[in-house]
Amino acid sequence: MLPVGPDGVELCIDEYGDPADPLLLLVAGAASSYDWWDVGLCEALAAAGRRVVRYDHRDTGRSATGRPGSPAYDAEALQRDCADLVLALGGAPAHLMGLSMGGGMAQALALTRPELVASVTLVATTAVGGVDGATLPGPAPALGRYFSDPPPDPDWSDRAAVIESIIAAERVFAGPGFDEERAWVVAAEVVDRSIDPAAAGNHWLAVGDDDGEALDVHAIGVPTLVVHGAADPMFPLPHGEALAAAVPGARLLTVEGMGHQVPPSAAWPELVTEVGALGER
Repeated sequence: MLPVGPDGVELCIDEYGDPADPLLLLVAGAASSYDWWDVGLCEALAAAGRRVVRYDHRDTGRSATGRPGSPAYDAEALQRDCADLVLALGGAPAHLMGLSMGGGMAQALALTRPELVASVTLVATTAVGGVDGATLPGPAPALGRYFSDPPPDPDWSDRAAVIESIIAAERVFAGPGFDEERAWVVAAEVVDRSIDPAAAGNHWLAVGDDDGEALDVHAIGVPTLVVHGAADPMFPLPHGEALAAAVPGARLLTVEGMGHQVPPSAAWPELVTEVGALGER
């Protein structure tokens, strides 16, 4: 546990590699604990010369957890946590790898706190501003139905039911890239490590209230890698293509068969090489 920021919020971290290497902070998506960043990927990135840290957002995993349905923070607080963690780890400027919401946070920090950011790797996400979203496709029909008619909450006291609920959601988001065996392992880790798995849903309430400042990704001034699945049902591939085209000098890595998820193991060698090519601090 590491207290960060002026309010000393406690965030749970997990670290790999040489502490003297440049920091690479892995920023998870909404309602996700750090468990979804595979240990194997963390180890591969560390072996390539990065001090890799994954962490639990507030209300996920072992980090500070409040009452489900009543977040005591907003989306800006989640972003400040990320910045404060970079400072608490003594790793500025840090390389950031963000997935979905985490990718949005990485973009925002590169624009608003550029002194903290050495590079950004933006996975399965979309531009936080400066790109006309009306020209981009919406979620796939199956995911649209999931949003419009979500399944009921599980019995949070029933471990098996909660695990099955997490897997069902992951199945919809991952699409054809869904790895059933991995999902069971990770979902069990999430449930067993979390102070209260139900509290992760607070992110949707906090993010839904986000009225942050207008941003434009054309102004991102750090090396940028965009990693996007060709089968992403949440942000179809044109989102990644538009983001890479808008950020000056950005590279696009398209992963065939990948949905809205952490890149699968088959993509790790190329991903690690591309992240390493973003340069030292």
